[in-house]
Amino acid sequence: MNGLQAYQQVNTQTSITDADPHRLVQLLLDGAIERINMAKGRIEAKDYAGKGNLINKAMEIVGALRGSLNFEQGGELAGNLEALYDYMERGLLEASVRNDIEKLDEIADLLRTVKDGWQGIREEALDFLRQRDAG
Repeated sequence: MNGLQAYQQVNTQTSITDADPHRLVQLLLDGAIERINMAKGRIEAKDYAGKGNLINKAMEIVGALRGSLNFEQGGELAGNLEALYDYMERGLLEASVRNDIEKLDEIADLLRTVKDGWQGIREEALDFLRQRDAG
């Protein structure tokens, strides 16, 4: 499943039809964070089935981000992100099993850190995509 399919599958209301690849990753990160925050509310409401569905959707998004990594062009950074995404997926599973809001907060904070870094390289990423598409 690619990132676009994963994001569409989680029924987000943000329009992605005009999103460039950089923006799509931002939307995916936002979607995962949103699902995690919603899952925390489901835990507090003791709606464990709802919590499970939301965490599963967050895991699907993180899995799609992980699956979209380009190790050839991304080198060490891609390897580091893969390890981080793996940690996040395992953390989400653990949080789901234990109804652990603190673990969910940890994973959401990690996703925000990745998102902040990704936003910081927007122009670099767009320049790279333009060069790639041009030649």
